[in-house]
Amino acid sequence: MSKSSATSALLDHLPDTARAYLDGRVLDEVECIVSDLAGVARGKAMPGAKFAKQSQFYLPNSIFFQTITGDWADAVAEGFTEPDMILTPDWDTAIPAPWTADWTLQVIHDIADQSGQPVPFAPRNVLKRVVDLYQARGWRPIVAPEMEFYLVAPNTDPAREIEPPMGRSGRRAAARQAYSMSAVDEYGPIIDDIYDFADTMGLEIDGILHEGGAGQIELNLRHGDPVRLADEMFYFKRMIREAALRHECYATFMAKPIAGEPGSAMHIHHSVVNAETGRNLFSDESGAETPAFAHFIGGMQRHLPAVIALLAPYVNSYRRYVPDFAAPINLEWGRDNRTTGLRVPVSDADSRRVENRLPGMDCNPYLGIAASLACGYLGLIEGQPPSDEYHGDAYSAESGVPRGLGDALGLMEANQAIGQVLGDDFVRVYAAVKQLEYREFLHVISPWEREHLLLNV
Repeated sequence: MSKSSATSALLDHLPDTARAYLDGRVLDEVECIVSDLAGVARGKAMPGAKFAKQSQFYLPNSIFFQTITGDWADAVAEGFTEPDMILTPDWDTAIPAPWTADWTLQVIHDIADQSGQPVPFAPRNVLKRVVDLYQARGWRPIVAPEMEFYLVAPNTDPAREIEPPMGRSGRRAAARQAYSMSAVDEYGPIIDDIYDFADTMGLEIDGILHEGGAGQIELNLRHGDPVRLADEMFYFKRMIREAALRHECYATFMAKPIAGEPGSAMHIHHSVVNAETGRNLFSDESGAETPAFAHFIGGMQRHLPAVIALLAPYVNSYRRYVPDFAAPINLEWGRDNRTTGLRVPVSDADSRRVENRLPGMDCNPYLGIAASLACGYLGLIEGQPPSDEYHGDAYSAESGVPRGLGDALGLMEANQAIGQVLGDDFVRVYAAVKQLEYREFLHVISPWEREHLLLNV
């Protein structure tokens, strides 16, 4: 096949947004990417003409055994030989990378082993596995994620504390400006680039607002299919970083980047519909709440402690779980109550849903959504009722949430039902990677320890 005919055949595979982006232009480069356990984009970049001529490429399975620090966990039962995985493009995910200097597409790839089976510890495959369990029972899960992140001043010295960014007024961002339009306007050029990039990429933004932290932004996405929304979040995180860098600013998705400021969450709204009729399982024909609605909440209360290691994947994640700091630290549920870990927002019967407020924005979107849906699925299967609705300030309620990564990993490994839903191989690999990260952290001595322990104990 000639170069021109191969490129022409490639265009036939692309979704409308990507085709419009390339209209009358030459495709210079394609970034063939997948998400690792941390949500980092891994893969290969290749010339557009070369990509058009091949149907798959290869990466070693060791990309899923790598810690956030670059070390390698011993998580392979058959020995560390780094066999190749087979990656094939999911054409529906082809999307422009508009911040690059040339005409570039990004394409998320499906991941299989050499026998053609989905690699069980690939995050996107884990989410697909959970969605398939719903579909096997005639259900279709719907999610709507929220993304919170901070814009911060450039930080090239990890020993220095992170500072809020400088706004257009010449002053650093101030805290406690939730929902302030003036606070959003301070970073108008960055927000404008986020909107422009999203439009070019075909990504829909439901809304942008300023949260309670200094330079903290919340971006809401529309509701839809879990895998598609996780793909979009995967793309959004990379795009937002690029938009910030254009303006000498960092965008960070750390759960707690600045001491004394609220953490950043990834709230997830859930509903489940009948795949055949499209009816919300959480509402009956009269619009009243159904047993399925109660069971979904009950499952989340019962199993969320076992997936906190996925929703709060780093030692820093647990700094977000602080009373009275805009993050829930409990498993209570309540209607229109933002102090509960599980909130039922105001809605009509068709859009009745459950909001999980426990995930941090530092979690991998594929794994965060998969973990949350897994708990709700088990609730629907087990049929256990939830606790009584919580009224009042739930910050004073008993926590029920593990307060450190070590405890969270232990709960995950001990919960057999979660292992069956997410996959035992995935749980094994994830636990090995996170345990190694935790051991590496324990080798670091913090400024707090030097200040308060060096001469006092």
